[in-house]
Amino acid sequence: MCMKTKSPCAPQQVFETLYQRHGRELWALAYARWMDGDLALDVVQETFLRYWKQLQAGREILNPRGWLLRVARNLVEDLAKSSFRRNGTQPPHVLNAVWGRERLPLDHMEHEEAFAQLREELEKMPPHDREILTLRYGLDYDTHKIADFLEINRSAVHMRLSRARQRLVRQLHAQGVTTAP
Repeated sequence: MCMKTKSPCAPQQVFETLYQRHGRELWALAYARWMDGDLALDVVQETFLRYWKQLQAGREILNPRGWLLRVARNLVEDLAKSSFRRNGTQPPHVLNAVWGRERLPLDHMEHEEAFAQLREELEKMPPHDREILTLRYGLDYDTHKIADFLEINRSAVHMRLSRARQRLVRQLHAQGVTTAP
């Protein structure tokens, strides 16, 4: 029964009245446990959302204050048990500073352009320079494996790699490239 009209109250009126009467009490209960105003407000909102769902389902709650307090207390305790809370979190500014594995689109585009230019310059090089650079940097072979593959000694591999790199750097500098991709 509504106080002013002495007639049955609509669920929305009951809900608003209960929110005004008990919202601060529920907030204080959650705040006392976590000392976090935003978290306490989340608990209050979730508690009243559950109460609203009960009203919409047509369920009658005989002791609304007790029901609200019990639900809020259970939500607070569930938060204490959650792995999200137990393992901790980082504030957004910390997580925003974490770099992903993928490059940013602009960095990716610059990287691709640099490699396209590098491939273009490699095509202009003599076949023996392309071969040794491809074995070392394209296939990631070490000097032992390159020496075995080309059937030359390791010191020759080092010399050929050094000279091929120098020629490539000169070609890239002539094209205006000053940093390696």
